[in-house]
Amino acid sequence: MNRAGSMGVRVVCWFSCGAASAVATKLTLARFGPDAVEVAYTDPGSEHPDNERFIRDCEAWFGKPVTRLRSDTYKDTWDVWERRGVMRTHHGGSPCTGELKRAVRLAFQRPDDIQVFGYTVEERERAAGFRRQNFEIDLRTPLIDAGLTKDDTIAMVERAGIAIPAMYLLGYRNNNCLGCPKGGMGYWNKIRKDFPDIFARAADMERKIGNSIFNEGGKPLYLDELDPSRGRHDEPSFECSLMCHIAEADIADAA
Repeated sequence: MNRAGSMGVRVVCWFSCGAASAVATKLTLARFGPDAVEVAYTDPGSEHPDNERFIRDCEAWFGKPVTRLRSDTYKDTWDVWERRGVMRTHHGGSPCTGELKRAVRLAFQRPDDIQVFGYTVEERERAAGFRRQNFEIDLRTPLIDAGLTKDDTIAMVERAGIAIPAMYLLGYRNNNCLGCPKGGMGYWNKIRKDFPDIFARAADMERKIGNSIFNEGGKPLYLDELDPSRGRHDEPSFECSLMCHIAEADIADAA
């Protein structure tokens, strides 16, 4: 018997305003039914404003509202960076992820939840790492199970009649916050071009807190020192594979 059929057990889909999490949610709704599923979004407060439009479109596709969750401690990523004095750690992480995403998720989740994440087939190792570090969580990865790539999910969302989030249309591979410290040099030079105010604000923040996103040769490399020609940022493709069509058939069968 599936645990989701037991009284009190929730299936929580963690929706992140990305194509992958949207398709993972749609597949989960098709499998478990809308009454068993809660769609939750941890809002960091610093994403592209088009994400609100994408949420509304996805809510119509899901036939179910998205529960919006926010930190009670921090307003947005900028607030975290300034108060914590760090934008990116030596290990490549950022405190905003922990404070605005992980802490909010932990406060919302229940011990017996079935939790669904939008890991794609390219992220098998990430999913395996999450399972190792969070062995107490009943994790489900419907995109990996269905053999779906990130490009598959983008194409599926478009074919559902939903305009993909603006960050994808601008050529970004992920729909992260505007100005993500985890991005590379090419990413930040693209931010410099597409969102000059965000780039300037991040450069000022680095200097203000004395913490640079990049280090080179053991020395800090601040954004206002970054050569505009450094790095690369590839455009996404939108080709859909056979697995994409199979997953859409599963969704249609459940409708």
